[in-house]
Amino acid sequence: MLLYRNELLATLILLVVMVLIIFLTKRSIRRFSFIRAIEPNRRKVIYYLTNLITYGLTMAVLAVIWGVDLKEFSLFISSILAVVGIGFVAQWSILSNLTASVILFFSHPVRLGDRIRVLDKDFDWTGEVKDITSFYLFMKTDDGRNITLPTSLVIQKGIEILKKEEKQLESDFED
Repeated sequence: MLLYRNELLATLILLVVMVLIIFLTKRSIRRFSFIRAIEPNRRKVIYYLTNLITYGLTMAVLAVIWGVDLKEFSLFISSILAVVGIGFVAQWSILSNLTASVILFFSHPVRLGDRIRVLDKDFDWTGEVKDITSFYLFMKTDDGRNITLPTSLVIQKGIEILKKEEKQLESDFED
């Protein structure tokens, strides 16, 4: 037991720090999402990503604490990253949609219930945002169609946020 006392103490400290980091990031993400009026489903994606990063870093530090040779460890990590990189290149849309979802969460002004117009030369989609998930934005167009847009497309295309009164004004002019 005395042989591994330093490793056990360092592991205990690391686990306490990890729990503290998870608590603080969850709290700050919750605050940020309340300030920006972001719905809980979008918040979950960010929780999962931050937890994944925190757990990964904790496992790497644990490996170093318990004496894994840094050369072997770096070889192992680079091999894992190469396989993951090949997988993400094969499924590039998954990675781009997840990244776009994080960007939408932190900096894009589109919110649930907003009326938007997708600025595209081929399509004229105008409607209300119904849901934003980690991969898709769901909207109901003014003509009653349900449109699903990948989050990466929302970042790439121009989105015009319309005032809620515009739909009422448009329907008044049609009458």
